[in-house]
Amino acid sequence: MGMSGKKYHVSERFFSDAVNNPSVGLANIRADVPDIEANKDNILRAVEIFREKKAKVAIFPEFALSGYFWDDETACRRYMDKAVIENHTDWIENSLRPLLNDELRVVILNNLERGPGDKYFNSTFVISSNHDYRKPKNKYTKTFLPTLEKVYSESGKDDRLVLEASFGRVGFTTCYDFMFSQLLLEYAALDEVDAIIQLASWRAMAQREYPRMNVKTDVYYGYLWDLVMASAAASHQIWVIACNAVGRHAISGAEFWGGSGIWAPSGLPLVQASRINEELLIAHNIDIRAHREFEKDDFNYAIDFSSIYRPVEGQRSFTRIDA
Repeated sequence: MGMSGKKYHVSERFFSDAVNNPSVGLANIRADVPDIEANKDNILRAVEIFREKKAKVAIFPEFALSGYFWDDETACRRYMDKAVIENHTDWIENSLRPLLNDELRVVILNNLERGPGDKYFNSTFVISSNHDYRKPKNKYTKTFLPTLEKVYSESGKDDRLVLEASFGRVGFTTCYDFMFSQLLLEYAALDEVDAIIQLASWRAMAQREYPRMNVKTDVYYGYLWDLVMASAAASHQIWVIACNAVGRHAISGAEFWGGSGIWAPSGLPLVQASRINEELLIAHNIDIRAHREFEKDDFNYAIDFSSIYRPVEGQRSFTRIDA
């Protein structure tokens, strides 16, 4: 279609030969800040490639359209006020949506939308050809906010999003949400999802050091990304499909970890993108339901959990059965 945009390296892997199973595209990319129009072009180019490669779902990182916040509140707000989704519905309708077809059916895109007062909501939109992506039933608003984001954003509080797809039930989280096990437990044990789609701008750099043990890392946050994606998949026996930003923020200098990937219900990473370079990753023909069942043949954590804990009536929490 002759679109402008970056030239992306593309990596493809094949889970099976069953073409009826979903093929998932992950955009392990960097947002240009401050340059919304460049980000639009890059998103469209990536969607075009995903469509050419016969992905059914295309997933983009948190803040893919705007890029991440920075400390200069006046300048950042001036820019983010332009980036909110309300200002780009024409672009979605006239440029992004027309790229969808019978093959590429869904684009999952995160962006800000106007919230209460001077705050924004950090929302993930499920964009398809046949429904309103801004309705609450088709979007997820980030629940847990780290320190800088609290300056600009309002929490979605108790928000969750569960969608029924042909290949299984899917829940959604955004970045910092994934550090909170109760939210993941709700999705796994109460909503009975088969997969969680996680969108993030997850940073790399943080130092942890234990001098007497000769242990030190400068990329502690990156270590956490790899750790918690795997552990959540394994402990809940669900798929984790995670798309993260990569590279350096042009204003703040913050470095994002990349490492977008897919973790099987065993916790093993099946594919994982670069932690340094932009890359489009496509995993073809993933048999989501069957391999959840396969994992349960060994130990069924959900059954064993429910033999000890039960849901509290009228609440999304658990207690011991004999409590």
